Amino acid sequence: MRLVNGSRVVIVGGGPAGSFAALHLLRFAAEAGLRLEVIILEARDFNRPGPGGCNKCAGILSSTLIHNLQTFGLDLPPDVIQSELNAYVLHLDGSRLPIHRPDPARRNVSIYRGGGPRLGGPPFPHSFDGWLLDQARARGAGVRRERVRVVRPGLRPAVVTAHEGLEADLVVLATGVNSRAPLDPAWGYRPPRTEIMAQDEVPLPGGLLEGNVHIFFDYPPGLIFAGLIPKGRYANISLLGRKLPPDAVGDFLEGHDLTALFPDGTPALCGCTPRVAVSAAHGYYADRLVVVGDAAITRLYKDGIGAAFVTAEAAARTAIERGIGRKDFAAGYGPICRRIAADNLYGRWLFRMWAITRQAPLLLSAWRRAIVTEAGLPPMKQIHTRILWSMFTGDESYRQIFRLSISRTALWGWGRGMVHVWKNQ
Repeated sequence: MRLVNGSRVVIVGGGPAGSFAALHLLRFAAEAGLRLEVIILEARDFNRPGPGGCNKCAGILSSTLIHNLQTFGLDLPPDVIQSELNAYVLHLDGSRLPIHRPDPARRNVSIYRGGGPRLGGPPFPHSFDGWLLDQARARGAGVRRERVRVVRPGLRPAVVTAHEGLEADLVVLATGVNSRAPLDPAWGYRPPRTEIMAQDEVPLPGGLLEGNVHIFFDYPPGLIFAGLIPKGRYANISLLGRKLPPDAVGDFLEGHDLTALFPDGTPALCGCTPRVAVSAAHGYYADRLVVVGDAAITRLYKDGIGAAFVTAEAAARTAIERGIGRKDFAAGYGPICRRIAADNLYGRWLFRMWAITRQAPLLLSAWRRAIVTEAGLPPMKQIHTRILWSMFTGDESYRQIFRLSISRTALWGWGRGMVHVWKNQ
Protein backbone atom coordinates (compact mmCIF):
# COMPACT_ATOMS: atom_id res chain seq x y z
CA MET A 1 0.00 0.00 0.00
CA ARG A 2 1.68 3.14 -1.20
CA LEU A 3 0.71 6.61 -2.33
CA VAL A 4 1.32 7.28 -6.02
CA ASN A 5 0.84 10.24 -8.36
CA GLY A 6 -2.77 11.36 -8.13
CA SER A 7 -3.51 9.62 -4.81
CA ARG A 8 -6.17 11.33 -2.74
CA VAL A 9 -5.61 12.04 0.96
CA VAL A 10 -8.65 13.21 2.93
CA ILE A 11 -7.93 14.96 6.24
CA VAL A 12 -10.89 15.03 8.64
CA GLY A 13 -10.46 18.14 10.79
CA GLY A 14 -8.88 21.48 9.93
CA GLY A 15 -7.39 22.48 13.29
CA PRO A 16 -3.62 22.55 13.80
CA ALA A 17 -3.23 18.75 13.58
CA GLY A 18 -5.08 18.66 10.26
CA SER A 19 -3.26 21.69 8.84
CA PHE A 20 0.11 20.31 9.96
CA ALA A 21 -0.72 16.96 8.36
CA ALA A 22 -1.46 18.69 5.06
CA LEU A 23 1.69 20.83 5.22
CA HIS A 24 3.91 17.83 5.99
CA LEU A 25 2.30 15.61 3.36
CA LEU A 26 2.69 18.22 0.65
CA ARG A 27 6.29 18.91 1.64
CA PHE A 28 7.39 15.26 1.78
CA ALA A 29 5.47 14.45 -1.40
CA ALA A 30 7.22 17.27 -3.26
CA GLU A 31 10.59 16.00 -2.05
CA ALA A 32 9.67 12.52 -3.32
CA GLY A 33 8.38 13.81 -6.67
CA LEU A 34 4.77 12.87 -5.89
CA ARG A 35 1.65 14.83 -6.83
CA LEU A 36 -1.10 14.29 -4.27
CA GLU A 37 -4.65 15.53 -3.97
CA VAL A 38 -4.92 16.66 -0.34
CA ILE A 39 -8.41 17.64 0.88
CA ILE A 40 -9.16 19.05 4.35
CA LEU A 41 -12.76 18.76 5.57
CA GLU A 42 -13.64 21.20 8.37
CA ALA A 43 -17.11 22.43 9.33
CA ARG A 44 -16.10 25.36 11.53
CA ASP A 45 -15.17 28.93 10.65
CA PHE A 46 -12.13 29.64 12.84
CA ASN A 47 -12.55 33.39 12.42
CA ARG A 48 -15.89 33.27 14.23
CA PRO A 49 -15.85 34.59 17.85
CA GLY A 50 -16.81 32.25 20.68
CA PRO A 51 -16.64 28.48 21.25
CA GLY A 52 -18.27 27.71 17.89
CA GLY A 53 -15.23 28.99 16.01
CA CYS A 54 -12.44 27.92 18.32
CA ASN A 55 -10.71 24.77 19.53
CA LYS A 56 -11.21 25.58 23.22
CA CYS A 57 -7.62 25.87 24.37
CA ALA A 58 -5.60 28.15 26.65
CA GLY A 59 -3.65 29.09 23.52
CA ILE A 60 0.05 29.20 24.42
CA LEU A 61 2.67 28.38 21.78
CA SER A 62 5.99 26.97 23.00
CA SER A 63 9.30 28.19 21.64
CA THR A 64 9.88 24.72 20.18
CA LEU A 65 6.70 24.97 18.12
CA ILE A 66 7.56 28.50 16.97
CA HIS A 67 10.92 27.17 15.77
CA ASN A 68 9.22 24.25 14.00
CA LEU A 69 6.87 26.64 12.20
CA GLN A 70 9.90 28.49 10.91
CA THR A 71 11.14 25.26 9.27
CA PHE A 72 8.19 25.76 6.89
CA GLY A 73 9.06 29.42 6.43
CA LEU A 74 6.01 30.29 8.54
CA ASP A 75 6.50 33.34 10.76
CA LEU A 76 3.60 34.23 13.01
CA PRO A 77 1.97 37.50 11.86
CA PRO A 78 1.87 40.24 14.52
CA ASP A 79 -1.94 40.23 14.56
CA VAL A 80 -1.99 36.50 15.45
CA ILE A 81 0.24 37.01 18.49
CA GLN A 82 -1.81 38.34 21.41
CA SER A 83 0.95 38.66 24.04
CA GLU A 84 4.64 37.84 24.47
CA LEU A 85 5.01 35.78 27.66
CA ASN A 86 7.99 36.86 29.74
CA ALA A 87 7.27 35.46 33.19
CA TYR A 88 5.13 32.98 35.11
CA VAL A 89 4.07 34.21 38.55
CA LEU A 90 3.26 31.35 40.93
CA HIS A 91 0.81 32.25 43.71
CA LEU A 92 1.70 30.15 46.77
CA ASP A 93 0.21 30.59 50.25
CA GLY A 94 -0.41 34.29 49.83
CA SER A 95 3.00 35.04 48.30
CA ARG A 96 4.30 35.23 44.75
CA LEU A 97 7.18 33.35 43.14
CA PRO A 98 8.11 34.93 39.78
CA ILE A 99 9.71 32.62 37.21
CA HIS A 100 11.26 34.75 34.49
CA ARG A 101 11.99 33.48 31.00
CA PRO A 102 15.45 31.92 31.38
CA ASP A 103 16.47 32.38 27.75
CA PRO A 104 15.40 35.63 26.00
CA ALA A 105 15.95 33.98 22.61
CA ARG A 106 13.19 31.39 23.23
CA ARG A 107 9.83 33.05 22.62
CA ASN A 108 6.54 31.91 24.10
CA VAL A 109 3.38 33.67 22.98
CA SER A 110 -0.36 33.53 23.56
CA ILE A 111 -2.81 33.26 20.67
CA TYR A 112 -6.51 32.79 20.01
CA ARG A 113 -7.70 29.57 18.40
CA GLY A 114 -10.82 31.32 17.08
CA GLY A 115 -11.98 34.89 16.59
CA GLY A 116 -11.83 35.88 20.25
CA PRO A 117 -14.39 35.90 23.09
CA ARG A 118 -18.04 35.40 22.22
CA LEU A 119 -19.04 38.68 23.87
CA GLY A 120 -15.88 40.56 22.91
CA GLY A 121 -15.98 43.57 20.63
CA PRO A 122 -14.08 44.71 17.53
CA PRO A 123 -11.35 44.69 16.51
CA PHE A 124 -11.53 40.89 16.73
CA PRO A 125 -8.29 38.92 17.18
CA HIS A 126 -6.85 37.07 14.20
CA SER A 127 -7.25 33.31 14.71
CA PHE A 128 -4.12 31.13 14.83
CA ASP A 129 -6.09 28.12 13.57
CA GLY A 130 -7.57 30.15 10.73
CA TRP A 131 -4.14 31.49 9.76
CA LEU A 132 -2.58 28.00 9.79
CA LEU A 133 -5.40 26.57 7.68
CA ASP A 134 -4.83 29.38 5.17
CA GLN A 135 -1.15 28.36 5.00
CA ALA A 136 -2.12 24.78 4.17
CA ARG A 137 -4.48 26.07 1.47
CA ALA A 138 -1.76 28.32 0.03
CA ARG A 139 0.62 25.33 -0.18
CA GLY A 140 -1.83 23.31 -2.25
CA ALA A 141 -4.40 21.70 0.06
CA GLY A 142 -8.06 21.90 -0.85
CA VAL A 143 -10.27 23.08 2.04
CA ARG A 144 -14.01 22.36 2.16
CA ARG A 145 -16.55 23.52 4.75
CA GLU A 146 -18.05 20.10 5.38
CA ARG A 147 -18.92 18.05 8.46
CA VAL A 148 -18.00 14.39 8.12
CA ARG A 149 -20.73 11.98 9.13
CA VAL A 150 -18.82 8.71 8.92
CA VAL A 151 -15.60 7.20 7.60
CA ARG A 152 -16.06 3.61 6.46
CA PRO A 153 -13.24 1.11 5.85
CA GLY A 154 -12.76 -0.62 2.50
CA LEU A 155 -10.31 -1.15 -0.31
CA ARG A 156 -10.52 2.64 -0.51
CA PRO A 157 -12.07 4.21 2.63
CA ALA A 158 -15.29 6.17 2.09
CA VAL A 159 -15.59 9.60 3.73
CA VAL A 160 -19.27 10.55 3.86
CA THR A 161 -20.52 14.11 4.42
CA ALA A 162 -24.03 15.55 4.17
CA HIS A 163 -23.40 16.43 0.50
CA GLU A 164 -21.01 13.88 -0.92
CA GLY A 165 -19.06 10.68 -0.51
CA LEU A 166 -15.31 10.75 -1.15
CA GLU A 167 -13.15 7.72 -1.76
CA ALA A 168 -9.66 8.15 -0.35
CA ASP A 169 -6.36 6.35 -0.67
CA LEU A 170 -5.54 7.56 2.85
CA VAL A 171 -7.65 9.12 5.59
CA VAL A 172 -6.00 11.28 8.26
CA LEU A 173 -8.22 11.82 11.31
CA ALA A 174 -7.48 15.10 13.13
CA THR A 175 -10.67 15.82 15.07
CA GLY A 176 -9.15 16.28 18.54
CA VAL A 177 -11.05 15.09 21.62
CA ASN A 178 -13.74 17.77 21.75
CA SER A 179 -15.46 16.55 18.59
CA ARG A 180 -16.88 13.13 17.86
CA ALA A 181 -14.51 10.96 15.85
CA PRO A 182 -16.69 9.92 12.86
CA LEU A 183 -15.05 6.53 12.40
CA ASP A 184 -17.15 3.45 11.73
CA PRO A 185 -16.84 1.03 14.70
CA ALA A 186 -15.26 -1.49 12.34
CA TRP A 187 -12.03 0.53 12.50
CA GLY A 188 -11.62 -0.46 16.17
CA TYR A 189 -10.67 3.06 17.27
CA ARG A 190 -11.16 4.15 20.90
CA PRO A 191 -10.44 7.78 21.84
CA PRO A 192 -8.07 8.79 24.66
CA ARG A 193 -9.16 9.21 28.25
CA THR A 194 -9.82 12.85 29.06
CA GLU A 195 -10.08 15.31 31.92
CA ILE A 196 -12.26 18.40 32.03
CA MET A 197 -11.08 22.01 31.97
CA ALA A 198 -13.10 25.09 32.80
CA GLN A 199 -12.32 28.25 30.81
CA ASP A 200 -13.53 31.79 30.42
CA GLU A 201 -12.35 35.12 29.05
CA VAL A 202 -12.42 38.48 30.82
CA PRO A 203 -11.23 42.00 29.92
CA LEU A 204 -7.57 42.28 30.91
CA PRO A 205 -7.90 43.27 34.57
CA GLY A 206 -5.97 46.09 36.18
CA GLY A 207 -2.85 44.92 38.01
CA LEU A 208 -2.17 42.04 35.60
CA LEU A 209 1.12 43.04 34.00
CA GLU A 210 1.45 42.49 30.28
CA GLY A 211 3.45 39.36 29.53
CA ASN A 212 2.95 37.70 32.95
CA VAL A 213 1.04 34.44 33.25
CA HIS A 214 -0.31 33.99 36.78
CA ILE A 215 -0.50 30.40 38.09
CA PHE A 216 -2.67 29.31 41.04
CA PHE A 217 -3.14 26.04 42.93
CA ASP A 218 -5.33 24.25 45.50
CA TYR A 219 -8.74 25.94 45.07
CA PRO A 220 -11.43 25.04 44.06
CA PRO A 221 -11.33 21.37 45.19
CA GLY A 222 -9.93 19.08 42.51
CA LEU A 223 -7.84 21.84 40.89
CA ILE A 224 -4.45 20.74 39.52
CA PHE A 225 -3.50 24.25 38.45
CA ALA A 226 -5.11 27.38 37.04
CA GLY A 227 -3.73 30.04 34.74
CA LEU A 228 -4.60 33.68 34.17
CA ILE A 229 -3.11 34.30 30.73
CA PRO A 230 -2.79 37.71 29.04
CA LYS A 231 -4.18 37.86 25.51
CA GLY A 232 -4.07 41.38 24.18
CA ARG A 233 -7.13 43.23 25.51
CA TYR A 234 -8.31 40.13 27.37
CA ALA A 235 -7.16 37.52 29.86
CA ASN A 236 -7.92 33.82 29.57
CA ILE A 237 -8.82 31.89 32.72
CA SER A 238 -8.00 28.18 32.40
CA LEU A 239 -8.63 25.68 35.17
CA LEU A 240 -7.44 22.08 34.93
CA GLY A 241 -8.68 19.61 37.50
CA ARG A 242 -10.65 16.53 38.38
CA LYS A 243 -14.39 16.78 39.05
CA LEU A 244 -14.37 20.58 39.13
CA PRO A 245 -17.63 22.14 40.44
CA PRO A 246 -20.14 23.55 37.92
CA ASP A 247 -19.22 27.19 38.68
CA ALA A 248 -15.49 26.48 38.92
CA VAL A 249 -14.38 29.78 37.37
CA GLY A 250 -16.48 31.86 39.78
CA ASP A 251 -15.32 29.76 42.74
CA PHE A 252 -11.71 30.19 41.60
CA LEU A 253 -11.96 33.99 41.35
CA GLU A 254 -13.58 34.28 44.77
CA GLY A 255 -11.30 31.74 46.46
CA HIS A 256 -8.16 33.58 45.32
CA ASP A 257 -9.56 37.08 46.04
CA LEU A 258 -9.43 38.00 42.36
CA THR A 259 -12.93 39.48 42.27
CA ALA A 260 -11.38 42.72 43.58
CA LEU A 261 -9.87 43.17 40.12
CA PHE A 262 -13.41 43.64 38.79
CA PRO A 263 -15.15 46.29 40.92
CA ASP A 264 -18.23 46.21 38.68
CA GLY A 265 -18.51 42.41 38.77
CA THR A 266 -16.74 39.76 36.73
CA PRO A 267 -17.66 40.28 33.04
CA ALA A 268 -17.39 36.68 31.82
CA LEU A 269 -17.19 36.84 28.03
CA CYS A 270 -16.83 33.28 26.76
CA GLY A 271 -17.16 30.19 28.97
CA CYS A 272 -16.55 26.58 27.95
CA THR A 273 -15.59 23.23 29.49
CA PRO A 274 -13.26 21.52 27.01
CA ARG A 275 -11.71 18.09 27.45
CA VAL A 276 -7.97 17.43 27.42
CA ALA A 277 -6.50 14.04 26.54
CA VAL A 278 -4.50 12.31 29.28
CA SER A 279 -3.78 8.97 27.60
CA ALA A 280 -3.17 7.51 24.17
CA ALA A 281 -6.02 6.37 21.94
CA HIS A 282 -6.46 2.73 20.98
CA GLY A 283 -6.34 1.74 17.32
CA TYR A 284 -4.97 5.06 16.08
CA TYR A 285 -3.71 3.58 12.80
CA ALA A 286 -4.91 0.92 10.38
CA ASP A 287 -4.67 0.15 6.66
CA ARG A 288 -5.20 3.50 4.91
CA LEU A 289 -6.01 5.32 8.19
CA VAL A 290 -3.88 7.29 10.62
CA VAL A 291 -5.00 9.46 13.55
CA VAL A 292 -2.92 12.50 14.55
CA GLY A 293 -2.96 15.17 17.26
CA ASP A 294 -5.04 14.93 20.44
CA ALA A 295 -7.23 12.24 18.93
CA ALA A 296 -4.17 9.94 18.96
CA ILE A 297 -1.89 11.22 21.74
CA THR A 298 -0.66 14.51 23.13
CA ARG A 299 1.70 15.83 25.76
CA LEU A 300 0.36 15.76 29.30
CA TYR A 301 -1.29 19.11 30.11
CA LYS A 302 1.12 21.18 27.96
CA ASP A 303 2.05 22.06 24.37
CA GLY A 304 -0.76 20.17 22.67
CA ILE A 305 -0.26 22.14 19.45
CA GLY A 306 3.43 21.20 19.50
CA ALA A 307 2.48 17.54 19.89
CA ALA A 308 0.10 17.90 16.94
CA PHE A 309 3.04 19.11 14.83
CA VAL A 310 5.19 16.13 15.87
CA THR A 311 2.53 13.46 15.33
CA ALA A 312 1.44 14.94 11.99
CA GLU A 313 5.04 15.04 10.80
CA ALA A 314 5.68 11.40 11.79
CA ALA A 315 2.45 10.19 10.18
CA ALA A 316 3.10 12.10 6.95
CA ARG A 317 6.71 10.95 6.70
CA THR A 318 5.63 7.34 7.20
CA ALA A 319 2.91 7.62 4.55
CA ILE A 320 5.30 9.02 1.95
CA GLU A 321 8.50 7.11 2.74
CA ARG A 322 7.19 3.72 3.96
CA GLY A 323 3.57 3.20 2.95
CA ILE A 324 0.01 3.51 4.21
CA GLY A 325 -0.65 0.03 5.60
CA ARG A 326 -1.05 -0.86 9.28
CA LYS A 327 2.44 -2.39 9.39
CA ASP A 328 3.94 0.75 7.86
CA PHE A 329 2.37 2.99 10.51
CA ALA A 330 3.30 0.51 13.25
CA ALA A 331 6.95 0.76 12.21
CA GLY A 332 7.22 4.46 11.36
CA TYR A 333 4.52 6.22 13.39
CA GLY A 334 3.91 4.03 16.42
CA PRO A 335 7.37 4.61 17.98
CA ILE A 336 6.88 8.41 17.94
CA CYS A 337 3.55 8.10 19.76
CA ARG A 338 5.01 5.66 22.28
CA ARG A 339 7.85 8.11 22.89
CA ILE A 340 5.31 10.83 23.78
CA ALA A 341 3.48 8.37 26.07
CA ALA A 342 6.75 7.47 27.83
CA ASP A 343 7.61 11.15 28.24
CA ASN A 344 4.22 11.75 29.84
CA LEU A 345 5.14 9.27 32.60
CA TYR A 346 7.98 11.60 33.55
CA GLY A 347 5.46 14.44 33.46
CA ARG A 348 3.19 12.68 35.96
CA TRP A 349 6.14 12.22 38.32
CA LEU A 350 7.12 15.87 37.98
CA PHE A 351 3.66 17.20 38.74
CA ARG A 352 3.45 14.81 41.69
CA MET A 353 6.83 16.02 43.01
CA TRP A 354 5.74 19.63 42.59
CA ALA A 355 2.52 18.93 44.53
CA ILE A 356 4.58 17.46 47.38
CA THR A 357 6.93 20.48 47.32
CA ARG A 358 4.01 22.92 47.52
CA GLN A 359 2.69 21.17 50.62
CA ALA A 360 6.05 21.27 52.44
CA PRO A 361 7.03 24.83 53.49
CA LEU A 362 10.67 23.86 54.04
CA LEU A 363 11.03 22.38 50.54
CA LEU A 364 9.26 25.32 48.96
CA SER A 365 11.48 27.82 50.77
CA ALA A 366 14.54 25.93 49.56
CA TRP A 367 13.26 26.19 45.98
CA ARG A 368 12.72 29.93 46.38
CA ARG A 369 16.24 30.37 47.70
CA ALA A 370 17.74 28.33 44.85
CA ILE A 371 15.90 30.44 42.26
CA VAL A 372 17.02 33.71 43.86
CA THR A 373 20.64 32.50 44.12
CA GLU A 374 20.91 31.51 40.44
CA ALA A 375 19.28 34.69 39.09
CA GLY A 376 22.60 36.22 37.98
CA LEU A 377 23.87 33.11 36.19
CA PRO A 378 23.76 32.54 32.40
CA PRO A 379 20.35 31.25 31.20
CA MET A 380 21.39 27.61 30.72
CA LYS A 381 22.73 27.48 34.28
CA GLN A 382 19.53 28.72 35.89
CA ILE A 383 18.48 25.13 36.48
CA HIS A 384 15.61 25.61 38.93
CA THR A 385 14.15 28.43 36.85
CA ARG A 386 14.42 26.28 33.71
CA ILE A 387 12.65 23.38 35.45
CA LEU A 388 9.61 25.39 36.50
CA TRP A 389 9.51 27.46 33.31
CA SER A 390 9.58 24.35 31.12
CA MET A 391 6.99 22.53 33.25
CA PHE A 392 4.48 25.34 32.72
CA THR A 393 5.30 26.18 29.11
CA GLY A 394 6.16 22.78 27.61
CA ASP A 395 9.45 24.21 26.27
CA GLU A 396 11.40 21.02 27.01
CA SER A 397 10.47 17.35 27.24
CA TYR A 398 9.38 16.04 30.62
CA ARG A 399 12.23 13.57 30.48
CA GLN A 400 14.75 16.40 30.08
CA ILE A 401 13.10 18.35 32.91
CA PHE A 402 13.24 15.27 35.15
CA ARG A 403 16.93 14.80 34.39
CA LEU A 404 17.58 18.45 35.19
CA SER A 405 15.74 18.12 38.50
CA ILE A 406 17.98 15.24 39.67
CA SER A 407 21.20 16.63 38.21
CA ARG A 408 24.13 17.35 40.50
CA THR A 409 23.75 21.10 39.89
CA ALA A 410 20.06 21.10 40.78
CA LEU A 411 20.50 18.97 43.90
CA TRP A 412 23.46 21.09 45.04
CA GLY A 413 21.48 24.30 44.59
CA TRP A 414 18.48 22.84 46.39
CA GLY A 415 20.70 21.58 49.21
CA ARG A 416 22.29 25.01 49.68
CA GLY A 417 18.78 26.46 49.77
CA MET A 418 17.82 23.99 52.51
CA VAL A 419 20.88 24.93 54.59
CA HIS A 420 20.09 28.64 54.22
CA VAL A 421 16.48 28.08 55.33
CA TRP A 422 17.56 26.03 58.35
CA LYS A 423 20.06 28.65 59.46
CA ASN A 424 17.49 31.43 59.22
CA GLN A 425 14.58 29.74 60.90
